[in-house]
Amino acid sequence: MSARLNLPTSLWRLLFGVVVAAVAFVSGAVAHEIRPAYLQIDEMAANRYKVVWRTPMLSGMRLPIALRFQDGVRNVTEPAERDLPDSLVQTRVIETDGGLAGKRVEFVGLQATITDVLVRVHLLDGTVETTMIRPSQPWIDFAATRSPLAAARVYFVGGFQHILLGIDHLLFVFGLLFIVRSRWMLVKTITAFTVAHSITLAVATVGKVEIPALPLNAMIALSILFLGPEIVRVWRGQTSFTIRHPWIVSFAFGLLHGFGFASGLTALGLPQGDIPFALLMFNLGVEAGQLAFVGLILLLIAALKSIEIRLPRGMELMPAYVVGILGAYWTVDRIAAMLGGMA
Repeated sequence: MSARLNLPTSLWRLLFGVVVAAVAFVSGAVAHEIRPAYLQIDEMAANRYKVVWRTPMLSGMRLPIALRFQDGVRNVTEPAERDLPDSLVQTRVIETDGGLAGKRVEFVGLQATITDVLVRVHLLDGTVETTMIRPSQPWIDFAATRSPLAAARVYFVGGFQHILLGIDHLLFVFGLLFIVRSRWMLVKTITAFTVAHSITLAVATVGKVEIPALPLNAMIALSILFLGPEIVRVWRGQTSFTIRHPWIVSFAFGLLHGFGFASGLTALGLPQGDIPFALLMFNLGVEAGQLAFVGLILLLIAALKSIEIRLPRGMELMPAYVVGILGAYWTVDRIAAMLGGMA
């Protein structure tokens, strides 16, 4: 027994417009505020610590998050601030009675944002503690040192969240799914994308190659726009180099997207000594998020086929419309931002 969604054409158009507008609005908002704040505390001597506190900028304004130390923590030097293009960095030296154990640091205002805070503590005995603070619990209590497994979880979850909140990256993967024609080609295409972005993620994270954020974002948007017409060609039964060899195109654009993934890791301001371990776990998190997304889309397609839902003929092109329109919107928006930044 089949089910047919027999809605008026005007209603289909309205629903489609709402979906596109919502995705564009949400992705534009999320893309700017998912960068975490960063707190680094390095032990300099017994009961004395250097504190580096970095908060990201949103639309040219600092996010309203402030540090609050408990009683018993005193400033040895007053906070010194330094403006960066994407954040504000505050540095000070503090001292405590009896060390950090048992002390709490609160992040005032964090609960009103969707921004996380990465906290990294480096003690003189070589102990390194890494923790991710969420808006739902805007404080950290310093107690026993966390295990390396806890630090691995922080970076892994960071990578997983980065890909799932990166609407543009997911939309590119979404478009690829409508170009490949067999399971084997799907495996090759996704593997090529994975290998490619892993290469540039590593290269960019260790600082060997750097691409300015504004041109990079514009090129990533262009890669999405590129897929729209290719999906239409598949729907029409036509062919092209991309349709015959999607894994090659996936690899080429994957190199580009890898630089975008790197921004999610390098934005944390990690010391060089942490980068290899953080890179591995962050990349594994990205891959887990990507596979989860692909699996969800494939399950959804299989479910629609099993209940034999038939959409109007024109609506079969919705994936191409979504990919093409949002790709075009982001391209124009990001090129305008790039030109505005050069003015």
